[in-house]
Amino acid sequence: MNQTLRQNRILTLVKQKGYLTIDELVEHFGVTPQTIRRDLNQMAERGEIERHHGGAGQASSVQNTEYQTRKIQLLAEKQRIAEQIAAHVPDHSSLFINIGTTTETIAQALLQRQGLKIVTNNLHVASILSAKPDFTVIIAGGEVRSRDGGIVGEATRDFVHQFKLDYGIIGISGIDDDGTLLDFDYQEVRIAQAIIENSRFVYLAADHSKFGRNAMVRLGNLTQCTALFTDRPPSDPLKTLIRQHQVDLHIC
Repeated sequence: MNQTLRQNRILTLVKQKGYLTIDELVEHFGVTPQTIRRDLNQMAERGEIERHHGGAGQASSVQNTEYQTRKIQLLAEKQRIAEQIAAHVPDHSSLFINIGTTTETIAQALLQRQGLKIVTNNLHVASILSAKPDFTVIIAGGEVRSRDGGIVGEATRDFVHQFKLDYGIIGISGIDDDGTLLDFDYQEVRIAQAIIENSRFVYLAADHSKFGRNAMVRLGNLTQCTALFTDRPPSDPLKTLIRQHQVDLHIC
């Protein structure tokens, strides 16, 4: 079994049992403790599990990984997703962009486009895109979070509802097998919901680590999106849902 398959199987087992020791995983896979420790460390760095002394458990459903850690996690995958989304945004179109390190990567890729009008509640996105003279960047009002430059609150949500734009580009913390979109922050979710409601087309950007990841706040469902941009094929239940609801799937 190669490393990718083994790590996917470890993730499935952790979700089923909640916690597994290194000894249990060594016996299950027939590999050395060093191999399992390396797998668990890599998975913990991606936020897929929580590493504990002697084993691993499910990632927290109440607290997201720190911003600076998320910023460098799976960066190459995020960049591929970003390039594909930028290729699907026409010049001279309007778009919302929400909070997240993936959407910040998308903002960089969008610099290749012309004449965009952007509404965002992400200070980092605004900073990136305002460098382009032919772009119009509108920042939502509200409370600025120091940890990640996100702008949230009822004023932010009301501000978003003033617009009807061509595209809503959103990131997410987790996607359940039934298509439920999950995140950690209730206020942030309210803004993302407003973006979905006021976008003609919704592009969801989610790398493979988001599939099956736990988070406690329900944002909506994958079926509300026009397209999913990801770096690996999703699970069979998600593929079925995508086909049934005619969501465009882009494997980057």
